[in-house]
Amino acid sequence: MSQDEKNEKNIVKLREVKDVHYATILKARESWSMFSIMSEFIETTEQLSELNPAVTVFGSARIHPDNPWYIQCMEVCRHLSDAGFAVISGGGPGIMAAANRGAFEGKSLSVGLNIDLPKEQTHNRWQNISLNFRHFFPRKVAFAKYADAYVLFPGGFGTLDELCEVLTLIQTGKSRKIPIILVGSGFWNGFLDWLTNTLVPSGTLSPEDVALMKVTDDSGEVLDEIFRFYEVRDTGPSDEERERMMYL
Repeated sequence: MSQDEKNEKNIVKLREVKDVHYATILKARESWSMFSIMSEFIETTEQLSELNPAVTVFGSARIHPDNPWYIQCMEVCRHLSDAGFAVISGGGPGIMAAANRGAFEGKSLSVGLNIDLPKEQTHNRWQNISLNFRHFFPRKVAFAKYADAYVLFPGGFGTLDELCEVLTLIQTGKSRKIPIILVGSGFWNGFLDWLTNTLVPSGTLSPEDVALMKVTDDSGEVLDEIFRFYEVRDTGPSDEERERMMYL
């Protein structure tokens, strides 16, 4: 017996399942899930495809309105909104509410990409466009696809997840380069030090990857960084970038 024959595995396909009732139920559930995801992509495209320019803002759902980060986020997003940038958040409480609230009080659109979660996620009321998701996947694509900049305030796993997501998309060339601004040096510097002092020497990151992010404590610098970036190019993706982002 050859090595290939020894390593051959018995992979059961759904059409080969002998229990017809079970196979039918499984196919129906999987099909419904796929159509549900498709419907969320379609609704997102309908609502957000002409949203330009826009900034996606992330941060903890656990931060209260009297927290300085909440107040600063409101201030930043109000200025972004008055400058013509729509603001996209996860639609929930904490920093997400601060982002939507600041934008809602400004001149441009406030967008909430809400998701059903067992805890923490309750929709905030400061949303001109409110989309509801059951699946993380299309929501994550929307955050990245329609953003001309990312602004991240202190947060937990969700915030880190979205940060690493957009960094990976830019690093691998699947998405265009956009400003990524981390607000709160005391919170973020330890993370950047770890990347610089551990991941870069190990060869798993390059210094250019770390340089994709800018850290600041200054609200005005958040806006200046975004404006500087778009002094030399248009907001929104080019035709070539748009084509590439079809495959996020």
